[in-house]
Amino acid sequence: MSVHSNSLNATVSSTESSVVASPGAWTTLFILTAVYAINIADRYVLSTLIEPIKHEFQLSDASVGFLTGVALAIFYVAAGLPLGALADRTNRKRMIGVAVAVWSAMTVLCGLSNNFWHLLLARIGVGVGEAGGTPPSHSIIADKFRPRLRAFALSLYGIGASVGAWFGASGAGYLNDAYGWRTTLLVFGLCGIPFALLVWLCIREPKRVHDEPVVPASDDSSFKAALAYTLRRRALFHLIAGATVITFWGWGILWWATSFLVRSHGLTVGEAGALLGPIHGLAGTAMMVVTVLVMLLLRGKPMDRQSSFVAWTTLLGTLFSVALFSTTRLDLVHVLLWLFVPITYIYIGPSIGLLQNLYPAGMRAKGSAILLFTANIANLAIAPQLVGLLSDLVGPHLANPAESLRYVLLGCAFTGFWATYHYWACARHMQRETQ
Repeated sequence: MSVHSNSLNATVSSTESSVVASPGAWTTLFILTAVYAINIADRYVLSTLIEPIKHEFQLSDASVGFLTGVALAIFYVAAGLPLGALADRTNRKRMIGVAVAVWSAMTVLCGLSNNFWHLLLARIGVGVGEAGGTPPSHSIIADKFRPRLRAFALSLYGIGASVGAWFGASGAGYLNDAYGWRTTLLVFGLCGIPFALLVWLCIREPKRVHDEPVVPASDDSSFKAALAYTLRRRALFHLIAGATVITFWGWGILWWATSFLVRSHGLTVGEAGALLGPIHGLAGTAMMVVTVLVMLLLRGKPMDRQSSFVAWTTLLGTLFSVALFSTTRLDLVHVLLWLFVPITYIYIGPSIGLLQNLYPAGMRAKGSAILLFTANIANLAIAPQLVGLLSDLVGPHLANPAESLRYVLLGCAFTGFWATYHYWACARHMQRETQ
């Protein structure tokens, strides 16, 4: 462990004195951030449309959870691992361009679906397309920016999540109330096509930068080697575990936020989207900017400080989330959403930045794919399905069955404490590995 850390620190010092970003880095970062925003918007649009889709197809909460989350997740994670390996060997910018075109076209097909099964198949196609976008994006950014600025650059990249969620919530809510859910999906799908062309034409594929310890090609060419490396590095293990749980706690809970506001507080889909959208877009983006500044301040400090920052903010956010589902007052719910939602974005940049620094260059895309596999199983498969099943089970035992979702989400809010533990453990192991 100490050899790994010493060579990493030595390399960081040498690169700090040279360039911190390669030519075209900022343009590439801007474009990939926009692509990430489109990715998240296409995810949030369907979670915003849960209620009208459920009503039209007469579905249970469990069926809706499978359609909107599990169908995407199964094929996202199944395709994500081989596509992550492919991204370590092929032209990444072309891969991203094709991925954007595929998931955008599939979103259009979601809007043209005539029944549950057509929508399910199109949603699976969205998952396959999205699986090819994120690992190569992370890898390109890691090659464009040097180690001490990677958490900073990837925190800027993470702003795409808050902007995308804003459009996915507010935009989908407005379009649904005005034109219906099918038109909403058509509009969101068509918006992605120009970005596929932008990636293809305006991004230059960078050389792979080996600024961490280089493991021999024979050792880093497989997922088996990447998994073994992950398990040997306890800090890396806890980082991935923490990011996985935090996606269940944060994004998994928010998957049902529109339905919660509709059922427990009597809002329309449009009203719920109008409430949630600015929280994601304004407060979420503001929090990402704060995170960027914090990462900039911490760039010369030991990297365990980045993990500790995520741990403390997650702990605070967990307290807000528990309070959110405990109160029945809409005014308090509104305030607590402004406090809770922005904190769910903080982990993105620091976690991805640490991940890219802790893996050797030949494993970076595979490392991202491993994290995306576990995180998306948690927030796209387990969270929607588990919450839906539990809501169906709890509802018949309540005087007001519509309140079942509130109680299930309240129980899930406590998982934030679990995520906090992993980030603290990650920081502790990083301290030990640098001694």
